[in-house]
Amino acid sequence: MQTRTLGTTGPQTSALGLGCMGMSALYGDADRAESLATVHAALEADVTLLDTGDFYGMGHNELLINEALRTAPAAAREKALISVKFGALRTVEGGFSGYDGRPAAVKNFAAYSLQRLGTDHIDIYRIARVDPDVPIEETIGAIAELVEAGHVRHIGLSEVGAETLRRAAAVAPISDLQIEYSLLSRGIEEAILPTARELGIGITAYGVLSRGLISGHFARDRKLAANDFRGMSPRFQGENLDRNLDLVDALRKIADEKGITVAQTAIAWVLSRGEDIVPLVGARRRDRLTEALGALDVTLTPTDLTAIEQAVPAGAAAGDRYPTSQMAHLDSER
Repeated sequence: MQTRTLGTTGPQTSALGLGCMGMSALYGDADRAESLATVHAALEADVTLLDTGDFYGMGHNELLINEALRTAPAAAREKALISVKFGALRTVEGGFSGYDGRPAAVKNFAAYSLQRLGTDHIDIYRIARVDPDVPIEETIGAIAELVEAGHVRHIGLSEVGAETLRRAAAVAPISDLQIEYSLLSRGIEEAILPTARELGIGITAYGVLSRGLISGHFARDRKLAANDFRGMSPRFQGENLDRNLDLVDALRKIADEKGITVAQTAIAWVLSRGEDIVPLVGARRRDRLTEALGALDVTLTPTDLTAIEQAVPAGAAAGDRYPTSQMAHLDSER
């Protein structure tokens, strides 16, 4: 397994991480046994970074990771790094009702996560979205106190803009920024990525397959389940979906010429953007994980990269990456 380091202060991790959200929420029903088997397969392949959130299935995902680690070989457990997002407030019905970044809340969230995960520390801890009512300095300061107490090893951020990144880094060392980055979502390239690099902060890129849209497996006539949030995502709607899948068809031609899959092409593109970027793949099944890991063996030549750029130019995606109400929560989009 290739390795990369998260920024100048973060841990060394596998070049690909496993995003576990879909095993518990937001992508329709998941097979628990297959989810556990997929985590085990990732660990066997030396994927060390497991990404979760305390609000994924309202704790379900953390409990799932707990079970996966408890039933994995000891050597695999010891190598695993757990990245946790916190702060999202949920309703009984499963809705979202805001974010809480108050210092007391930060420590409360951490206490619950440690219990659910069955561990004495969290490797990387980050607020999922900036709480507009709490200065980022206060939130980061609270996590820094958890680091000092030994409950957290590294501080991360999620979906913040360049200015917030600077303010946070002035309080305590930041290992990485978790943010969407893919062929269809390249907004970080203008200001956020250069700022992160200036500050020595790594990037853990989620949504590298745009939630399956550019995986090569999403059919134009696919019917999404009622509990699959992509049914409300602008990029999966009507003409937007058709235009985006046209981009996938163009990408498929390049992939076919190289003898690889569309997903491997898209993941390899993110990997090619810099050694400071660790893509998170949201595989829920072992076959999808195996396909994603194959991207590590792909070398994109300058000619390949030019062809990909022509097939899927920056800004070519049709539709926003979240519904309007959720876009309003993104500090990274301001």
